[in-house]
Amino acid sequence: MLDMVAFIDPAMIGAIGCGKGQERSQHIKERLISAKPGQIFMLPYNSDKHWVLTIVDPEQEIVYFMDPMKRRLPTGEWVSIVDSAISMYNAHKGRKGRSSPLWKNLSGIPPQPSSKECGYFIMRYMRDIIEDKDFSFVNKWERRSNHIYTQVDIDEMRNEWARFVVNRYV
Repeated sequence: MLDMVAFIDPAMIGAIGCGKGQERSQHIKERLISAKPGQIFMLPYNSDKHWVLTIVDPEQEIVYFMDPMKRRLPTGEWVSIVDSAISMYNAHKGRKGRSSPLWKNLSGIPPQPSSKECGYFIMRYMRDIIEDKDFSFVNKWERRSNHIYTQVDIDEMRNEWARFVVNRYV
């Protein structure tokens, strides 16, 4: 499954220090152009002190959204940036496409219990998606459910991240 998932660097698309909306849309479009058939893109996004995960399926023009706190679809700038990127991608491919991409909220994701763990939850969502042999994250998280991550699950993410940083940079 790993080759079916690509990643868009949050340092290029974040709300702070990444340029205007059009520049961020352009960066997303450039990554979408590199897609293999059937490949999806993970866009971890920091909207000024809170992490969310957006997954784009450029062929289907479907955008899956995961917010570990609000569990509802976004509005505003982020939607415009992603919609614009998909429009530019379609224009590059010479496709008419939909008038706007279909956004789906994955409201069954495990919610974060307080306001401090969003980054770890986003990393855990990404890991669960990549490791899912059936690639069934949509079916699993489409509707509200009782899925939770325990403190052990989140600590496992923290430890994995700490090991990566130490091994890579220390």
